[in-house]
Amino acid sequence: MSVTEKLLRVFRVDQQLSGLQSRLRVAEKFLEEQTKQLAAIDSKREAIQSQLKQIQAVVADHEGEMARLDARVETLREQMNSAKTNKEYKAFLTEMNTFKADKSSAETAALEQMTKLDELKKQVADLDVQRAEREKVQKVASQERAKHADEIKDRLSQLKAERESVAKEVPAEAMKIYVDLVRRLGEDAMAPVEELDRRRHEYSCGACQMAVPVETLNSLIRGSAAGTNPVRCVSCGCLLYIEKEVA
Repeated sequence: MSVTEKLLRVFRVDQQLSGLQSRLRVAEKFLEEQTKQLAAIDSKREAIQSQLKQIQAVVADHEGEMARLDARVETLREQMNSAKTNKEYKAFLTEMNTFKADKSSAETAALEQMTKLDELKKQVADLDVQRAEREKVQKVASQERAKHADEIKDRLSQLKAERESVAKEVPAEAMKIYVDLVRRLGEDAMAPVEELDRRRHEYSCGACQMAVPVETLNSLIRGSAAGTNPVRCVSCGCLLYIEKEVA
């Protein structure tokens, strides 16, 4: 068996593994996306909660200020009732009006902050609804991922064992080249020579569709007979193999 034929056995097992794992990868990607969306919702909710705490502190300060001003106004009313002169009475009245104006400003500021609080609380409630819905989707995605993993578990183990077995028969240098090509070209790491016109000796690479020279074909055929190193496409660099009927 030539090196190319040995590599082709590895390649075909890898194709089966890839096909088997493709649905699992889709399920894992979907689960990962749901998890990311949940994290984004949690992050946004945490930021809003932080704003809520800050605004609540500001509102508490305004309410404390209003309570202080109310107490001061009541004290001034008592002082006004006991005022001995009109001048003293007017002084108390002016001071009380100033405090009332300050309280009105504090009330306005507090109301503005409370309006913001209501808006933020609504946003938190909306996020809670979104999170509950996303959690349901994530749970289904997790179940689907587990289901796919369980369905392919046995066959996956068989193929991995088979892959390990056939890979042992490939020379180390050839396997290194193959692994590098799989990393760079994926499913196009190996490709068949495709016959375009036998009479005119026109053949192409099954990966890049570029013409394969007759010299390359001869090397493939001789390699298959002699078991020599694999032949690569002069255009895309993939490992070429040739089916018996084409050879």
